[in-house]
Amino acid sequence: MFKFNSHKNTAIFIGIFTSILSVIFQVLVIDKGINETWKLISITSLVFFIIVYIVVLYLLKKTIKEKIKPILKTIKQVEKTQTYFENNNIDEKDIITEIEKDVEIWANSKTQEIAQLKLMEKYRKEFLGNVFHELKTPIFNIQGYISTLLDGGLEDNNINRRFLLRADKSIDRMISIVEDLNSISNLESGELKINIEKFDIIKLINEVIELQENRMLDKNIAVTLKNTNSIQVLGDKKLIMQVITNLIVNSINYGIKNGETIINIKETDETVQIFISDNGIGITQEHLPRLFERFYRVDKGRSKDSGGTGLGLAICKHIIEAHNQNIFVKSNYGKGTEFLFSLAPAKYKSL
Repeated sequence: MFKFNSHKNTAIFIGIFTSILSVIFQVLVIDKGINETWKLISITSLVFFIIVYIVVLYLLKKTIKEKIKPILKTIKQVEKTQTYFENNNIDEKDIITEIEKDVEIWANSKTQEIAQLKLMEKYRKEFLGNVFHELKTPIFNIQGYISTLLDGGLEDNNINRRFLLRADKSIDRMISIVEDLNSISNLESGELKINIEKFDIIKLINEVIELQENRMLDKNIAVTLKNTNSIQVLGDKKLIMQVITNLIVNSINYGIKNGETIINIKETDETVQIFISDNGIGITQEHLPRLFERFYRVDKGRSKDSGGTGLGLAICKHIIEAHNQNIFVKSNYGKGTEFLFSLAPAKYKSL
């Protein structure tokens, strides 16, 4: 079946069609002998076909180069645009079909890009709303305490010091939020330099546990490290300490009274895996995919009571990814939560 899928086929069809019209016209108007008539018709039709074919082919080529080539450049198919229009190559290609496929691919990619941009815009709005919400509380608290003191409370020894301490606590919370936001910004932009060194992960974990002793005693939660032998890893010791601290503090804050947090380390050929698990309240499955998002809270009321900024897990994720490693979470609601992150073993000279 004849297909109009190229300019060459189109030119042939137009040439044949016009030649047929020419034959019909000549048969109707020429009044000569039969032999002479058909001889004349054959010659004129052939000449007419050749002329029409050449003219139509030239016009189609010109149209394709002038009209379609800019379209291809617009959709950034520069390399294909050049190959489409190479000399002595254009006649051999089903260019219309190829262009149609490329335009369809481009349209699909743009549809996906638009969907991604809409999703990012949604997250951006949520992020800005969360920043405003987190900063609003301490700011309004500070405003309220200072206004009370200025309205006469400063001379009242029963409330002046208490309100000043509360205002100071709110200021500390604002500072924590700003510092965490700055940390995430630096990690995302790559401005925060990762100082890679070899260190003992067992020793570092023990240091973090000692620093959280008072917090553990308040809730009577035991934090136990199962490993005792030295395990050397590569990483930024200060940043990894921040990750371990955030995860242990989370396990204590969301743990149950008289509960337990267990830390276990497994070595593989490629990585050192650190498991931090607790028998706390757990997290429902619907919240797990968004757990590492900035300001995302499973229990907003309880999170604020714990004094967190809602940025700790997001920072952990960025730090671990900056080490070219991964962090995961799994949880059973009512049974507990387990975090896992990996580090490079010290046998590697670099990350």
